[in-house]
Amino acid sequence: MFRQLTIAAAVSAVLTPVSSVYAQENTDSENIERVEVTGSRLKGVDLEGTIPLTVLDQDAIARSGANTIHELLKDLSVFKGGSGTFSTSESGGTSTSTPAGQSAASLRGMGPSATLTLINGRRVAPSSFAAGTENFVDINSIPLAAIERIDILATGASAVYGADAVAGVINYILKDDFQGAEINASFADSFNSHDESKKQLNLVYGTQIGESNLTVFADIYDRNAFKATDRDFTASPSLVNSYSYLPTLENSPNIYYFSSRDGNELPAPNCQTELVTTEFGEEICAYYPNQHDYLETPFESLSTGFMFNSSIGDLNWHTDFFFSQTKSQAYSSPSPINQLNDSDGPYILEDALFIYDNADGSNDLMDQLYIDPFTTQSGREVFGFAFDARFNDPRTVEVETKNFRLVSSLEGEIADWSWESGITISRSRSEQEAIAGVYNRYQFHGAITGELCSDGTLATLNGDDLNCSSGELLPFYNPFLQGDAANDAVLATAQARPTRSGESTVYGWDANFNGELFTFNDLPAYASFGVEARREELSDIPSLDSQARPENDYLVDVFGFGSSLSEADRTQYAAFAELNVSLTDDIELQAAGRYDHYDDFGGTFNPKIGLSYRPTDSLVVRGSWSTSFRAPSLTQAGVKLRTTQSTFDCGANQAVADLYCMGDGTEVNVNSLELGNPNLNAEESEAISVGFAWSPSTNTNLTVDYWQFDHEEVIDTNMTAVLDRAISDASLRHCGIVPEGQQGISYEQDVCDVTDESGLSIDQDGANLTQILDAYITEFNPRENELYLPLFRDHVIPLENTGTQTLAGIDFKFDHRFQFNSGDLTFAFDGTHYLEFERNKPGSDAIEKLIGTYRYPENIARASLDFDAQSFYLNLGANYTSSYEDDIEGLRGREIDELDELGALDTDGKHQVDDWLVWDLSVGYYVNEALTLRARIDNIFDKEPPKLYGSSRGFDSINHNALGARYTLSMTYRF
Repeated sequence: MFRQLTIAAAVSAVLTPVSSVYAQENTDSENIERVEVTGSRLKGVDLEGTIPLTVLDQDAIARSGANTIHELLKDLSVFKGGSGTFSTSESGGTSTSTPAGQSAASLRGMGPSATLTLINGRRVAPSSFAAGTENFVDINSIPLAAIERIDILATGASAVYGADAVAGVINYILKDDFQGAEINASFADSFNSHDESKKQLNLVYGTQIGESNLTVFADIYDRNAFKATDRDFTASPSLVNSYSYLPTLENSPNIYYFSSRDGNELPAPNCQTELVTTEFGEEICAYYPNQHDYLETPFESLSTGFMFNSSIGDLNWHTDFFFSQTKSQAYSSPSPINQLNDSDGPYILEDALFIYDNADGSNDLMDQLYIDPFTTQSGREVFGFAFDARFNDPRTVEVETKNFRLVSSLEGEIADWSWESGITISRSRSEQEAIAGVYNRYQFHGAITGELCSDGTLATLNGDDLNCSSGELLPFYNPFLQGDAANDAVLATAQARPTRSGESTVYGWDANFNGELFTFNDLPAYASFGVEARREELSDIPSLDSQARPENDYLVDVFGFGSSLSEADRTQYAAFAELNVSLTDDIELQAAGRYDHYDDFGGTFNPKIGLSYRPTDSLVVRGSWSTSFRAPSLTQAGVKLRTTQSTFDCGANQAVADLYCMGDGTEVNVNSLELGNPNLNAEESEAISVGFAWSPSTNTNLTVDYWQFDHEEVIDTNMTAVLDRAISDASLRHCGIVPEGQQGISYEQDVCDVTDESGLSIDQDGANLTQILDAYITEFNPRENELYLPLFRDHVIPLENTGTQTLAGIDFKFDHRFQFNSGDLTFAFDGTHYLEFERNKPGSDAIEKLIGTYRYPENIARASLDFDAQSFYLNLGANYTSSYEDDIEGLRGREIDELDELGALDTDGKHQVDDWLVWDLSVGYYVNEALTLRARIDNIFDKEPPKLYGSSRGFDSINHNALGARYTLSMTYRF
């Protein structure tokens, strides 16, 4: 191991020709300030302009009006596009949703796990609750009050920083050597009548203690909820046909079509909303998710910590510590109610319809139903019918996360070389509890058949009698009876409160040396050498009642919740080297190399080569090439079993489309079980960046950079590919539940009861699936729009290295300052133009071009006018997001038919989401040297987000927002 590390360090140190090595003294180097910038570990080198770095300083942070890191970063063009960057607006109330109260930053739309997050150049423990299977650093846990500046390097940087820097690095630099005290307070809200306010108070205090400096901080933040029903354009569904057949219980269940004499869904007589006409001509009571959608969840946080610097003889000792605690709730639509085996249409006793009896004792609804026998959990044979519904309350989880981070380092000098060594301990702990909307499936079915005891146990059958071992037998719960307190109390007995505990820890040690290695053409060459060791541990353990277990046929004890069970750890060692050589007075070469070894998947070496050419003092032409990697996350390597939904894309594979989508190119979501894979390879990326920085005067700056990423071995599940492989591989085809220890697709029993022309069933080698589909249609005569092989549930699919993606674009920044006697006026313009974003479709070699499609705008830009005077500033800004195609492919046929009727589709059957231009205005007044007052209005003209039909929200919550005009008032007082 250490021999490999030594060789790697030596190789990376000689990335320049050996003939250029001369050990000569350079007296001028002693006067160079030894400062390290993000993107390089070199100190004592002027890298200004040679690295495409975006820096948000204290002034930019204060003027932004942001209360959190996510609010600060969300409008920067490098974070736009795709679905990688997310906030609490994307959180859900199920155990496998994006974690409540947490946010992530994603560069270039490549996903949060492809963006490395650092604090003062060192790593932070990721959240133990993954987003899907992607571990990420929760940027809500980083206290804004402690931040001096933020450096953003949007290009591959694994040669310098190691794993995860595929799309780039975000480095949060903490305040240091602060003197005095500063209080900041802010209040923000929309101009709407609903209270969506945000309140923040923070304090920073710094003092000199002998030769040492101590800086302490505290930050308190509180945000109210923002619901879809708080705005007219999100309160109602975009399309009438975006309904669900499952109304809430309080809105009245539908009668499942299997129990209807005419084979159509029937509404109960007391539906509380207008009935909807389905594609089958049925009149049903419907559900729309808007009524329970939270666009921002309630959130509160508390952060505190300190930074301590001290001189001990010739050594400098630096320690920083922070602790943060966040609390949030998140919500998902009310859970569907299924049968005990999780199939549609739970059965209820026929007595449930007594509330619809006529005065003479007749029942018109009963005359339209088949009343069939079914067996209860106790073994009773009773009569009833099937219904369709969901619970009333949205699934609601409460999450509390506690984070702490301690870094302590020493630095000094040996001869003309500086050295630094430090240790890092970083930990994130989260506790989650379902507090509403989650029900135990066995207790609920006991309730609707009158077999639930008052203590929550199930009654047993003794002859013809039901007995409770403890407690009393409750009356049966009637889902058709509304507003009855006793009836509702029975349902409350079946409520469950599953929990989830997670912990993620990083232990690290690093050491590096910096100094002048040699001279070349009488110019200094600087080098940095270092080693790192890191231990990572992660556990994510849900309570037993939310785990899918093979001994229970993978049925989770609670409805519509699920879990992600993960445990993993790894140890990693690395050696790195970096070199900066002035080849001439105008040309500099930067070279870096890093070898990382992981005890679970092996080693990887990543180099970087960069050149900068400065023909004049005002112009730098720069370029770099590098490789990067992302190690499989601990969740991806260690997930034991994760209940989730997988999507297969019939538009990517015609054979899959013919069997499962009637030939149409639609997308289908199915319940599945996701397995970790210890044999995953690391994701790999090759990055190129070429550009220039030009400052023709002290008042004018222009930078243009072309960038490109070739990202391979991307980790994901691939349901489409598994379905395709299953066509010829019988080991992937299973009748009913997939047996423990095996993988593949689960089929409904009906399709298992027919054979192809050779007499082979679907789970046998050589079976012809097309002939089996024909036999199934002939035998069971399914509905007209259900002429496909019926899938059962809980398909077991592993994580794989599924494919590649290539993206390229141009970043541009321009600013010019006009100087007047009254102050300075600065015009600034920056943005990103995407040239390419392509990836292979899952389960297919076909390449899909994403630029201009759903959530992938081609252009993102911001322009601003900033006037700075002695006693005030004024800023007018505009954020622009270009148009792109709506996600029409993901819609159902009835929704597309409605769009046709509305005239919303063009001749190609597509819909363009409009571009979006939103203005903001901010002003600050320096009352005196101690007091500053600020005010900001975002979305001055209260512009609604562009209409979008591919999301039930009716707008794109990643690239747009629905808050409308909103204001922020803040005050800073220094003393």
